[in-house]
Amino acid sequence: MGTKANTMPVISKLYCSSSQVIFMVRRRPHVVNGGGFVVTNCIQLVVFQVDGCGVLGTKGELVLRDANGDALLLIRRKGGLVEALSIHKRWKGYTSDYKGSKKLVFTLKEPRSCLVKNNAIRISTEPKSSKNWDYEINGYFPERDCSIVDSVGNIVAQVGIKKEVEELMASKDLYHVVVKPGADQAFVFGVIAVLDYIHGESTRC
Repeated sequence: MGTKANTMPVISKLYCSSSQVIFMVRRRPHVVNGGGFVVTNCIQLVVFQVDGCGVLGTKGELVLRDANGDALLLIRRKGGLVEALSIHKRWKGYTSDYKGSKKLVFTLKEPRSCLVKNNAIRISTEPKSSKNWDYEINGYFPERDCSIVDSVGNIVAQVGIKKEVEELMASKDLYHVVVKPGADQAFVFGVIAVLDYIHGESTRC
């Protein structure tokens, strides 16, 4: 399997690096119910933070912020009758322009049932390509052992946990994410925020 990532930015080219980057993700303290998580770089500076429903006060809604606390991405779970009848739950990620109007940048489909043919979580980006999906999740996020892979099999980002950290903390509140060269880091953490919510972790009330 290849390691060269899709180099097209999803959120912004500002968050694409020409080299591989390792980030650490730490859950906010448990006292903040559904508070989200913080992403730091190798020198422990905050790069991104995710607000969950405990901070926002709205279920099925997440916000990815930059180091200054400015919103980069609003992520919402789609509802309504059409959604209720669908075999997938859909999450949509939006950016805002300088006028404040929202622009759809990706859609994540979460299968409702293990009976769905190929029940992988898949993500399509805007503008839509000729394919049905652009990225999918391989592995199992709650075990901190998964990757975001593009449609031709290249790994874009890997979620993992160092054995010594796991033994020390006896929890999965601290883990690392390796983002490959050229991949949009903001998009990667937007996807991880949704995975976190789907599995009832730090962003979910």
